[in-house]
Amino acid sequence: MREIDVQQITDVVEKLCIEANEHLPEDVKGAIRTCRACEDGEIACGVLDNIIENFEIADKECVPICQDTGMACVFLEIGQDVHMVGGNLTDAVNEGVRRGYDKGYLRKSVVKDPVRRGNTGDNTPAMIYTEIVPGENIKITVGPKGFGSENMSAIRMFKPSAGLQGIKDFIIETVETAGPNPCPPMVVGVGIGGTFDKAALLAKKALMRPLDSSNEDPFYADLEVEMLEKINELGIGPQGFGGKTTAIGLNIETLPTHIAGMPCAININCHVTRHKSEVI
Repeated sequence: MREIDVQQITDVVEKLCIEANEHLPEDVKGAIRTCRACEDGEIACGVLDNIIENFEIADKECVPICQDTGMACVFLEIGQDVHMVGGNLTDAVNEGVRRGYDKGYLRKSVVKDPVRRGNTGDNTPAMIYTEIVPGENIKITVGPKGFGSENMSAIRMFKPSAGLQGIKDFIIETVETAGPNPCPPMVVGVGIGGTFDKAALLAKKALMRPLDSSNEDPFYADLEVEMLEKINELGIGPQGFGGKTTAIGLNIETLPTHIAGMPCAININCHVTRHKSEVI
């Protein structure tokens, strides 16, 4: 049994909140640059050039890539041989978010009540997702989630008779409905299976997976490629001005499900698909 003081978790979360908001993952940068090389429209090329210039400035000057610095989604993979001491885990994560958004001069975008509103003033509480895994380490991933894209996400509880075509049509319908609203080029996370809530979580976790990776199942790996191509054929283009690049990536995650259902969730993200991880 390994003891980890929750203060370590606070410190890491604080750091990751700032780093994630200032530095895009290399796979996302690479995908954007690859799409820029394939574009030939003047407006589309200009938009992608601006996007590249923006993340390069953010890298160099250590400033946020986007004014919407997101709701802090914190994923914790906790080794089953870890014993946390020194305080409460949830409090430790929220303190890290509070400090990170303060020290990083990041916009506070969380309201205390979904209907009556009222800004919490420190971007807490974080959305915390925990998973127990083998080992004696804790992997922390912070993925700030902006809501221009989150608002364009969708979930549908299909009957099995809808089949693969039903899922394909749903993905295209969701992206087409989103149009320019999620600041394309977008990243599309798809969760298939599980239950209503698990499908949504799968879709969000799919956004955390590198864009230069593929689903381990060749069937779904092929589906990722196919659906990304079909999305880019829509012609929505960078920032909705038209072009070949509507999405820079599409990741699918799956779980077993009930014989009577086929849940499918689609979590849309903008080109600022931010996430940073650290293991303690």
